Amino acid sequence: MERFISASPLKLLERSSRKGLGPGNLGVLIARAGVGKTACLIHIAFDRIFHGEKLVHVSLDETPEKVTSYYNVILYDLVKALDMEDEYEVRGRIDRNRLILAYLNQSFSLERLENNLGNLEKNMGFKPDTLIVDGMDCKEASRDLFGQFKQFAESLETEIWFSALSHRHITETNERGIPYPCHQVDDLFSIILQLQPETTGMHLRLLKDHDHPSISDVSLKLDPGTFLVMEKG
Repeated sequence: MERFISASPLKLLERSSRKGLGPGNLGVLIARAGVGKTACLIHIAFDRIFHGEKLVHVSLDETPEKVTSYYNVILYDLVKALDMEDEYEVRGRIDRNRLILAYLNQSFSLERLENNLGNLEKNMGFKPDTLIVDGMDCKEASRDLFGQFKQFAESLETEIWFSALSHRHITETNERGIPYPCHQVDDLFSIILQLQPETTGMHLRLLKDHDHPSISDVSLKLDPGTFLVMEKG
């Protein structure tokens, strides 16, 4: 687990002002289709679990079985890449500290999520430190919905991560340098990351760092196969 933590893409946040996202805050990962948003979100999940946290993965477009399969495939690749000798311990920690909730066919609502999380805490004693919401269409989601998520994160004292789909042909950005589709709601996010393939490799960039007024080129170069850190960007 220590070997993964040392090469986790979330090491990028060690160079942020607060060293992470933190309870009560929203974070988002922006990337084009096929670049690896879900894989990178699962890396975020592994990082939080291996730091001793509990996590709920909320899927809006895949079954729990499919999400579990994604986790297993990525973990298998990590075990090989890092030559991890504690594979069974790692798998056991993931199984104990991660739960998957799926809301298919547009069945998601914050009220349902709140009720489900309340039942998990009441019946299983499981209270997440981190939520990952995968599959939300940030282009279509309203500003009001993200505002409700922000209030939800604060009341639950948890951090919430989203993914956002960008497009090569849409180059719109706001005056703060935040690209579509988060350019009109960036004030509601405390951390904004962008996963971007470039000629020199795959790069993860920090576009927003809480209330820090300016950001220099804070980035990491990732292995495109495993999404582990290769070197500083």
